[in-house]
Amino acid sequence: MKAKWAPLLMVVVISALGGCRDEPASKGADGGQTQAEADPKTQEALKSGVEAVVYGLPLIMMDLTKDKTTNVEKPEGFAAPVNQFTNLRAFPDASFKDVVRANVDTLYSSAFLDLSAEPIVLSVPDTRGRYYLMPMLDAWTNVFASPGKRTTGTKAGNFAITGPGWTGTLPRGVTQIKAPTNMVWIIGRTQTNGPADYPAVHKIQDGYKLTPLSAFGKPYTPPAGKVDPSIDAKTPPVDRAKNMSAEAYFTRMAALLKSNPPPASEAPILEKLKAIGIVPGEKFDASRLDPAVAKGLEQSVKVAFEKLLAASKETGAPVNGWNVPPMIVGNFGSDYGVRAVISLIGLGANLPQDAVYPSAFVDGDGKALSGANKYVIRFDKGALPPVNAFWSVTMYNPESFFVANPINRYAISSWMPLKKNKDGSLDLYVQHDSPGKDKEANWLPASDKDFNVTMRMYWPKDKAPSIIDGSWKPPAVKQVQ
Repeated sequence: MKAKWAPLLMVVVISALGGCRDEPASKGADGGQTQAEADPKTQEALKSGVEAVVYGLPLIMMDLTKDKTTNVEKPEGFAAPVNQFTNLRAFPDASFKDVVRANVDTLYSSAFLDLSAEPIVLSVPDTRGRYYLMPMLDAWTNVFASPGKRTTGTKAGNFAITGPGWTGTLPRGVTQIKAPTNMVWIIGRTQTNGPADYPAVHKIQDGYKLTPLSAFGKPYTPPAGKVDPSIDAKTPPVDRAKNMSAEAYFTRMAALLKSNPPPASEAPILEKLKAIGIVPGEKFDASRLDPAVAKGLEQSVKVAFEKLLAASKETGAPVNGWNVPPMIVGNFGSDYGVRAVISLIGLGANLPQDAVYPSAFVDGDGKALSGANKYVIRFDKGALPPVNAFWSVTMYNPESFFVANPINRYAISSWMPLKKNKDGSLDLYVQHDSPGKDKEANWLPASDKDFNVTMRMYWPKDKAPSIIDGSWKPPAVKQVQ
């Protein structure tokens, strides 16, 4: 039975093979073809290995992120023990490397859950109309629920998050949310209009609670976490993943497939993985495979990451130089290629109904964005991003982290006192050096090297003009003199 692979995945795989069926094979030291290019078994194994890396990347990224952000005794920074919230009290700066493409529009309240023992009850306070959301990701990075202003309003509430197969009775007034996997990541976001807004947001964050069902309604003090000194707490999860050997990657993937199995409909994929030695719950052992197969698999992690990073710049529909994400983000179905790209460059992405994040790596003429140039993003009068909540434009370096700058500004947001032109249009100045004091209110400082930007549209309107149906399009990043 043939497994279903998404179109983007096939592009990655074909690119990984480098067109070796149509081009002459390179020569080895003795003038002959190298085994990787000459042996059909190695070619096929590389193809299958890249497919496996792409398929399993969400599991790997979720697990590595969980490692990094739960390996503490008590909540601190962006980390907290399992089943406990950590609340970021201030916006991150350019030194922050825990999560790619972080935002400075909302303060995070993050928690990894383990539902294997019992359900966890999420309690939220009355935010008095303030926009917030509590998207919940399963181990495969699908958002299976998103309590918040858009879906459940802003009144106080209690939600019991239950793992697969759980049966039982919930207390009166507690709403059940069924999780597809026992690993869950809640990435709460509360609208924060700059540092002056911190005290009001902190009060709301203090009202976010996680309680085991057995302790709900009783006095409860979360236990201290246990620190594992063997876990690398310094290296970003993306770097840890891409530097893994095939053996380490596939062994970890196999363990995660056991504890967080995919839907039953993906059984054919498990059979395909089994054919190259990846079996849920078992250690991957390349020595049990044909040497030619093992050789191809050995290259698969490196090749897959190279091609996924390249594909990340083209994921989505190109609109005026922006890549508008597919409207399947957060609910990927069988589009494993898009799912892998998002887990690599935007782990924790929201459903389009909650937020849409177009990104631009090139200007309106298709040229790479560079700190050597000056750019303007112009919104015509009446054509600002159509949202029910708010919008922003954030600056990133090629690794998807913030860019250090003299005014410590990483984004332009709609709550800021932006200066409009006389005709009602709005210009954002995107460049390395200040455009001058009179324009600095609208200045988004850029790197002195290559960079990219992301527009965030929170709770986008679903009727025209709307980015969801394509009736509103982001204006190009235009180079100016």
